[in-house]
Amino acid sequence: MDAVIRSLSAAGAKTPDTKPTGTRQPRVSVVVPTYNEARNLPHVFGLLPEGLHEVIVVDGRSTDGTIEAALRLTTDEKIVRQTRKGKGNALACGFEAVTGDIVVMLDADGSADPREIPAYVEALVQGADFAKGTRFALGGGSSDITRIRRVGNWFLNTIVNVLFGTRYTDLCYGYNAFWVHCLDVLGLEAGGHGDQMLWGDGFEIETVINTRIAKAKLTIAEVKSFEFDRIHGTSNLNAVTDGLRVLKAICIERCSKAAVRPENPPQMQPLQAA
Repeated sequence: MDAVIRSLSAAGAKTPDTKPTGTRQPRVSVVVPTYNEARNLPHVFGLLPEGLHEVIVVDGRSTDGTIEAALRLTTDEKIVRQTRKGKGNALACGFEAVTGDIVVMLDADGSADPREIPAYVEALVQGADFAKGTRFALGGGSSDITRIRRVGNWFLNTIVNVLFGTRYTDLCYGYNAFWVHCLDVLGLEAGGHGDQMLWGDGFEIETVINTRIAKAKLTIAEVKSFEFDRIHGTSNLNAVTDGLRVLKAICIERCSKAAVRPENPPQMQPLQAA
């Protein structure tokens, strides 16, 4: 059976019987990979919704006082240091520190809107295992994506949909959320130290996550999202070299064995926006 993508336009549909109804709100853990994002963190933290369980800041050896900036903003966050380099490794390190029920992947450059977090949580509460952000759904958009990145994303997205039986509309967007049980399917490793990037440590991480979720036959809901321009600094993304890493990730994941689908978590109430 193909991986299921349920549009939020059908949010009124019944919640699957496989997830029994509960009474408490889910504990939401937000993982924020950072590298020299000290000037952007006040904006990002200022838009976080109330009621979060924890904010995990993962630092990649910043030299601009990112950790100190995070500590000044709130006393509720965890600071985790990367074991290697790259966004993929940062996420793996952050995932290991999660103690909540739901994990949200949030960029620190101001491009992703933290005020959208309740929409992702609602998609999960309504029955999805994985909430996939998309800039190309009605109501979504981007003021940051270039033409070459848009074309590349469409090309890679089409390949994944054909090979994995998905209906993704935005493969390379990194704003996603999922129940913590999905970590067993993702199988990411944060252990080890050194300056050398291992496979999965780079920007191909989003593709690795998306394809592994699909192979495990988990339920996927796409959530409309708007991507803003980075506020300060420059992106480390290279459209060509990172695009090739994504293409390689697609090939590797297509040939690798899928993880076993985990048990479903109990159904909970959605997080309330601030």
